Amino acid sequence: MAKALVAYFSASGVTAAVAKRLADSIGADIFEIEPKTPYTKADLDWTNKKSRSSVEMNDKSFRPPVAKAVENMAEYDKIYLGFPIWWYVAPTIINTFLEQYDLSGKTIIPFATSGSSGMGRTNDELLPSCRGANLLSGRRFSADVSKDELKSWAQKA
Repeated sequence: MAKALVAYFSASGVTAAVAKRLADSIGADIFEIEPKTPYTKADLDWTNKKSRSSVEMNDKSFRPPVAKAVENMAEYDKIYLGFPIWWYVAPTIINTFLEQYDLSGKTIIPFATSGSSGMGRTNDELLPSCRGANLLSGRRFSADVSKDELKSWAQKA
């Protein structure tokens, strides 16, 4: 039986809530992708071109360091990967997370939260970081998505 992990990055708590609902609904393990240096409210101000998130997202090669790693990544076959949409893609910390593992043979299923933005170019930006893995199309969810809807989506992925 395939073992699943829900790994997520959440800047404001919205993605965390959806990730926890998803993990609970499918019986998956959960892991929070935490930045080594936490983001402040000022860091997340997308209207300020000099804010940390704006600077990071304007340099696609930038990889914010993560605080910790999944110790038993080899055990997982499926990784549901959650994040907020930033500038129509995943934050570059998601690339940092993916690039620290051997993902050969794993299935990566992205999911995102956003008030209105879709997945945009997310998979195009993530694909180079998913060496050896099967990267599936992702889906955006609203903050209030139900456990039943998440479970139904996950079972089809």
